[in-house]
Amino acid sequence: MKVVIVGTGVAGASAAIALRNEGHRGPITLIGSDPEDPYRRPPLSKDFLGGTMPVERTRLKPPTIWAEKEIELIKGANAESIDVGGKTIHLDSGQVLQYDQLLLATGGRPKVLKSEFMDMTHVYTLRHLRDVAPLRNELNAGSHLVVVGAGLIGSEVAATAKGLGVKVTILEAASAPIARLMPAWLGEKVASLHKDMGVKMVMNARIESFNQYEGGVRISMASGNRIDANAVLVAIGMTPNIELAANAEIEVADGIVVDAYGRTSQDSVWAAGDVANMENGFLGGRYRIEHWTNAQDHGVAVAKNILGQNAPYNPVPWCWSDQYGVSLQICGWPDASDDVGVRGDINSNSFLTFFHRKGRLVGSIAFSKPKELRAIRELIGKSPFISPELLSDPKVDLAELAKSQIEAEQFENKRNETAAIKDLVRER
Repeated sequence: MKVVIVGTGVAGASAAIALRNEGHRGPITLIGSDPEDPYRRPPLSKDFLGGTMPVERTRLKPPTIWAEKEIELIKGANAESIDVGGKTIHLDSGQVLQYDQLLLATGGRPKVLKSEFMDMTHVYTLRHLRDVAPLRNELNAGSHLVVVGAGLIGSEVAATAKGLGVKVTILEAASAPIARLMPAWLGEKVASLHKDMGVKMVMNARIESFNQYEGGVRISMASGNRIDANAVLVAIGMTPNIELAANAEIEVADGIVVDAYGRTSQDSVWAAGDVANMENGFLGGRYRIEHWTNAQDHGVAVAKNILGQNAPYNPVPWCWSDQYGVSLQICGWPDASDDVGVRGDINSNSFLTFFHRKGRLVGSIAFSKPKELRAIRELIGKSPFISPELLSDPKVDLAELAKSQIEAEQFENKRNETAAIKDLVRER
């Protein structure tokens, strides 16, 4: 069986290695438009951008592993089309590859402002290794960086730039950072991390125009204010790369639609990572996850299913962000409209919040509380109907609580199964 994987990000690369680790001995080809060996994206906005991490440490695996695992790595190549009937994929080089199973891990690209803004010098996005050096060259002590977007990437770049002595302004269209996930008071707590370090935060920001001037960009706001920046980073989210799939008549809807196993609407074609629109086995509906951890885990899970293991992938997602020495972690599906409880002192940089929706624990946002967040994540997945009062009690060890709740639920499920079997036997 020949497996072809499109996408050399963490989902595709992890899937290729998992295929070998799970015993697949047939040909594996890993194709990516990026000219680099597979690398980790989280350091790009932090240590690598800040100059404290060498490029070698960004590599996902040692460069020799692809030959050692007998994985054909084709870099700097674009997949232009798929013939699902003939099971072939066509590259921009003219090369045509045959496959038995095809995995699409095409990821996404940064959302942008108007094209005329993005074509200007001193205006950047950050997703690839090649994006770092031009931006880093702008981050000189005393220069002014404007970050458009107060999401995780924008916030991390702002913190990194501030550590380099750069003046930083963040422009956010919403009323608070990560406003969709957080109530206003919690969003203000995130904003305070930056404000306390001297970053200027402009909420409800409306940009009217960019104008080039010698040495930078002048930003005109709807408020009438003008901001002069030496450099601008646009960090307003990601657009999934669905075009290859859509042109092959594979079902797409905010990503490539997959089932719980990673299968697409076309036989022998799978999808994983940022581009996959997955079923939510806990809350119903569908969603797409743009977290590095999910891309890695989903790539491995789909690789196993390609080999016939047929194990549904149903994670409680989580991600993290490091800003000014504070670890911000998010798990589950928090929403600003949920009921929010607190454990710890919100005036510190070490506390945990938990989100309930119709009595069900659905998410958590934690400031430097990794152990507690792991416990909450367990509870979301395996024992979500737990009272806010219990979670907020500082005397309760959340790790022990998660363990006891899960064991109790497993015992109850086993008892119900036994009772059902006895009823069935009596009926017979």
